[in-house]
Amino acid sequence: MTDVSFGDFLLSNLQQFWEFTGFYNCTWQHLVMLAVGLFFIWLAIKKNFEPMLLVPIGFGMLIGNIPFNTTAGLEIGIYDEGSVLNILYNGVSAGWYPPLIFLGIGAMTDFTALIANPKLMLVGAAAQFGIFGAYMVSLALGFAPDQAGAIAIIGGADGPTAIFLSSKLAPNLMGAIAVSAYSYMALVPVIQPPIMRLLTTKKERVIKMKPARQVAQSEKIIFPIVGLILTCFVVPTGIPLLGMLFFGNLLRECGVTTRLAKTASNALTDIVTILLGMTVGASTQATTFLTEKTIFIFFLGFMAFIIASASGVLFVKLFNLFLPKSKKLNPLIGNAGVSAVPMSARISNNLGLEYDPSNYLLMHAMGPNVAGVIGSAVAAGVLLGFLA
Repeated sequence: MTDVSFGDFLLSNLQQFWEFTGFYNCTWQHLVMLAVGLFFIWLAIKKNFEPMLLVPIGFGMLIGNIPFNTTAGLEIGIYDEGSVLNILYNGVSAGWYPPLIFLGIGAMTDFTALIANPKLMLVGAAAQFGIFGAYMVSLALGFAPDQAGAIAIIGGADGPTAIFLSSKLAPNLMGAIAVSAYSYMALVPVIQPPIMRLLTTKKERVIKMKPARQVAQSEKIIFPIVGLILTCFVVPTGIPLLGMLFFGNLLRECGVTTRLAKTASNALTDIVTILLGMTVGASTQATTFLTEKTIFIFFLGFMAFIIASASGVLFVKLFNLFLPKSKKLNPLIGNAGVSAVPMSARISNNLGLEYDPSNYLLMHAMGPNVAGVIGSAVAAGVLLGFLA
């Protein structure tokens, strides 16, 4: 009798153990998301597409899609209140990782090209048309206004801004929006060159721009202060992002906080990027991520990014009609109006060198590129202001 009871007890425990395993709880959706995570890691390692972002996100997808029994109250999933992953995810859901990232971006960004040629700010502004175009299309497809606003910000190619805005307007769509934004940031070298070639002529691609003027150190110090006041007086809702961006830049340029600037641009940014990327990846649990809305979000994000890249290039072509021959801009810098810093500026430079090995466009392209960072944060503030 005792032997039978012990056998039943052992069998029951084995059955219970089996029901806790990932093999028992695995669905085809889990396998799809695991494959997507592996694909992201492959892109980062093999193709060198934004490895600092795609490796944490890809591995986070693996962590978030290990199947387990969700009814057992184990408190291990990212959406389980009080779990370790959930605590780390608070930085995303509450929106305090993105301002810290912007602090680091400000501390590592040189705004010299923009200060030397302020009209490049208009190129960065033009690239934001993708955001508002995607907003209108999202509304037409039946998304609620707050959801449409959160989706549209993908067009800025700015992951932290997309996370910040979606955490405020559409928390339930944040995983899809964040992954979409970071995916298109990583795919800038694939998506943008065909658009740039399609919209420019060979003659336009070899336009040589004059070297930028020298910028005084005092101008660099004044810029973040004036930039903060001007942008945040217009869009106070952008303070969390713009405030940290300009604060980081002041730390870099003022000359007396070098240690703080180095910490913000290196150690702090690296730590936050690891946590943000991993938790964003882990938030793509198959049960909540693989929906019809996710497909629409990726489509709308792609469309917004296409419009943003094309708008920058077309705006430069239009702007050139009003500029004297000696001051014309090379339209290849127009794509850099999206805020994928510095990847999109490198694309401008690489394509310029392809058609003229002596035509270096990197410093010129950095102007609209850093303007795009400011522009996407301002656009997020505008959307948050009338949708929140």
